Amino acid sequence: MTTSTNWEIKGTYFESCNCNIACPCIFLEPPSTGECTVLIAWQVESGNYNGTELDGLNVALAAYVPGNMIEVDWKVALYIDQRANEAQQEALTLIFSGQAGGHFAAISQHVGEVVGVSQAEMDYKAHGKERSLTIKGIAQMEIQGLDGIDGADITIINNPLAAVPDEPTVVAKSKSFTYQDHGMEWNLSGKNGYYSPFTYKGS
Repeated sequence: MTTSTNWEIKGTYFESCNCNIACPCIFLEPPSTGECTVLIAWQVESGNYNGTELDGLNVALAAYVPGNMIEVDWKVALYIDQRANEAQQEALTLIFSGQAGGHFAAISQHVGEVVGVSQAEMDYKAHGKERSLTIKGIAQMEIQGLDGIDGADITIINNPLAAVPDEPTVVAKSKSFTYQDHGMEWNLSGKNGYYSPFTYKGS
């Protein structure tokens, strides 16, 4: 059930997973190893949810998907920036769980189990082609964009399973990726990554 609200958030996002570059899941193909382990991070540079300002806050989502992402249920854990006050925490939870409509309402249809929603200390950094996230005591992820012709970004757009619709997504490679929580433990490097700006709105 979604809630009709007036909201909009803008910022940057990145992710890393266990698939080979570039992840076949975004083309509705099975994951490289038959299952997907992915951590997605967002930094809200500006945002408002029914009058609650969300500027500068971070959100992350860990997902385990045991097969083709549109054919099986996802197991997910949501992390909200510990700096968020009660109203901000509620707003971000409603948005990123899909309960507030918009893009995440469609994504949430694939979720079969939510194993946790919690606040955590998060450090999100973006510099040039590099992106990194630390969730204290839980995860660390760092990626770097790949160079195309003459050093330009390699991008993908209009793929059917995009974290950010309508924006070119930069193809990247993970330098490190570790996650340990809710009985899931991942330790990867040299695998797929993506990043791009985002704008999400309620609908």
